[in-house]
Amino acid sequence: MKKKALWIISGLVVLVLVILLAGTAFTVKENEYAVVMKFGRIEHVYDTAGLKFKLPFVEDVKKIPKAIQLYDITESDVITSDKKSMIADDYILWRVTDPVKFVQSLNASTSAARERVSVAVYNATKNTISSMTQEEVIAARGERLTNMITEKSNSDLGGYGIIIEMASIKGLDLPDDNKDAVFNRMISERENIAASYTAKGLADAQMIRNETDKQVAILKAEAQKKAAMLEAEGEAEYMRLLQQAYNTQDKADFYNFLRSLDALEASLAGGKKTIILDKDSELAKILYGGYLGE
Repeated sequence: MKKKALWIISGLVVLVLVILLAGTAFTVKENEYAVVMKFGRIEHVYDTAGLKFKLPFVEDVKKIPKAIQLYDITESDVITSDKKSMIADDYILWRVTDPVKFVQSLNASTSAARERVSVAVYNATKNTISSMTQEEVIAARGERLTNMITEKSNSDLGGYGIIIEMASIKGLDLPDDNKDAVFNRMISERENIAASYTAKGLADAQMIRNETDKQVAILKAEAQKKAAMLEAEGEAEYMRLLQQAYNTQDKADFYNFLRSLDALEASLAGGKKTIILDKDSELAKILYGGYLGE
């Protein structure tokens, strides 16, 4: 009987020890914080992985994610500075940076944190887009607009121990009722810009052609002037050589004789021809041997 009672007592002691050990030891993972609480007061924060211990029954542990969290918020209507309606669809990457503030302000609730970052991003998106025209918003899509919204969002989250790594618009669209009108206006504007570039290109091309034609005319005139000068110089040199070659009366008469023969030959070219000459003409003298007889 005593032996059975001893076994029962030993079993109870082991059970109590197991319960105490289970309530004392806990593990912390690589991607989480562990905050040890005692009567609602933070006693210790563990940010490294491993086996940790706490006082059983009087201390509690809150686990907080350390990794970056993704949250996709619902679409929202926003108005640009030129009173154009747009639909923004954001997603958020956020994480806990200060587990103490996170516990004190949001009681370590990730759902409460999602609500806070959602409100902050919505307000930042609305304020950012409302300060820009529709064309400016479209031109800033991407990294620039993301940086602006992220910076404004974080300015509202200083006391919660969380930070938004990125608040980005994954979709920015127009309402269906004015989408076609906006697209047609944008197409018209792009066509006007293209037409202005085309007109400027044609004007520049015409200026280049006019300048080229002017230069060609100048070069052609200079070439013709130079050719005329060379021709005149050649004629002058030719006359000088003739004068030098026929500087006596006999040479001059012989030159006239040759010129007359050339004229006669030219007049008889082209078939049978009849020539009526005055007996006193130079050609008659040649045919009758007038030059030779003189």
